[in-house]
Amino acid sequence: MNAQSGVVTELKLFSTLGVPIILTQLSQMGIGVIDAIMAGRVSPTDLAGVALGGNFYFPPVVLLSGVAMAVTPMISQMHGAGKEAGGGTVVRQALWVALGGGVLTMWLMQEFGETGYRLIGVDEAAIPVATAYLTYMSYGVVPALAFFVLRYLCEGLSWTTPSMVVAFGGLLLKLPLNYLFVYGGLGIPAMGGAGCGIATTIVMWFQLLAMIFIVRYSRVQRAGAFSQFSLPDFGVIWRLVKLGLPIGVTMFFEGTVFSIVTLLIGRISVEAVAAHQIVFNVGSVTSMIPVALGVAATIRAGYNVGAKDYPGARRSVYTALGAALSFAFLAASVLLLFRETIAGFYTTDAGVLATASALLIILALYQFVDDTQTTAIGCLRGYKDVRIPMIMVLIAHWGIGIPVGSVLGYGLFGVEPWGVAGFWWGLIIGFGVSTTILNTRLAIISRSQRRIERYAEA
Repeated sequence: MNAQSGVVTELKLFSTLGVPIILTQLSQMGIGVIDAIMAGRVSPTDLAGVALGGNFYFPPVVLLSGVAMAVTPMISQMHGAGKEAGGGTVVRQALWVALGGGVLTMWLMQEFGETGYRLIGVDEAAIPVATAYLTYMSYGVVPALAFFVLRYLCEGLSWTTPSMVVAFGGLLLKLPLNYLFVYGGLGIPAMGGAGCGIATTIVMWFQLLAMIFIVRYSRVQRAGAFSQFSLPDFGVIWRLVKLGLPIGVTMFFEGTVFSIVTLLIGRISVEAVAAHQIVFNVGSVTSMIPVALGVAATIRAGYNVGAKDYPGARRSVYTALGAALSFAFLAASVLLLFRETIAGFYTTDAGVLATASALLIILALYQFVDDTQTTAIGCLRGYKDVRIPMIMVLIAHWGIGIPVGSVLGYGLFGVEPWGVAGFWWGLIIGFGVSTTILNTRLAIISRSQRRIERYAEA
């Protein structure tokens, strides 16, 4: 196979793997959109309660789902080596991790949720809704994490369609369930925003049961996930945690950096927050492609490493990075050409519209550093290189991005204040440092058979 035909083949594989991942993400985002719309129609208090409940629910779930994500590179390397049957052991131990971590998280949410809201000093009126929503959502933590384990098993075997189908089915189920529990009907009393939590938990259990059926009765059964019962094996569990915890921590810090920036921008003005939120929302949509490319790169690189096709693994990661860079050019062009139209979808306020339009120019540049960083992290996960990327993300985002953004945004140390734009420039600088280091590391590892084999044995 020549280099050109090899790249074309990789691009086809990335499309096959990546498109279902994008649709899965859209379906998962849709659940949050449905909650916001329906709770907002009840009252601002219910909407605030749902938002506050989500702020306590999602960080620990993101962290634990990252730990579960260790299943993908482990299974993909087994798949490449023709040892899929050994994947069942990994999956069963990952399910023990999901059960233990999920039960602990559920208990913490139920015991300390209300206390946490009162310590923070949130609006007293929103606390009952937030606490009830969080309590109901807590019963969905275990099935959500178990679903992720089985999803990552399928993805590790280069099959991303099941998660798309199940996630879309969950989205369709969410609509009538929300209507029943939020507004009432069929003998069910109207519960407002708290009802969103019950509906989501039911959806989580549905998705888990659907994924169990797929794993049990589809081609995935060759992994032997349910061929036998296994007690906790702390040796395998330690391997999962050692590989997965850095992934979870990386995802946690990547997600929370924007929460911190939003709070810091809140000290400037309401208009600044509104403009920032518009641009952040647009950026969340454009990030779906590089996230999908990163997951696909994990699968393809892991498969080739398992098959000991190290040139093939290198071809996979550089095809992914090339696709990410191409998408960055496309996204940046659209943002630059249609920035005022895009901002106009969100607001008619002249001041917010002008600020958001200006920030979309910065977001166009941000595409290049964010897309290549996200994809590079996925590529490195395929090689099971996760600890150094975690450290780099922490330093670049929290040690550089937020401080530089604060200096530029507030005008500290004699610098002229740039307002909300300063925080976005800080993010670009932080992400720029991160993507430079990560891509340099990827270039070194992808050419070192000794390093690749050492990480593969971990």
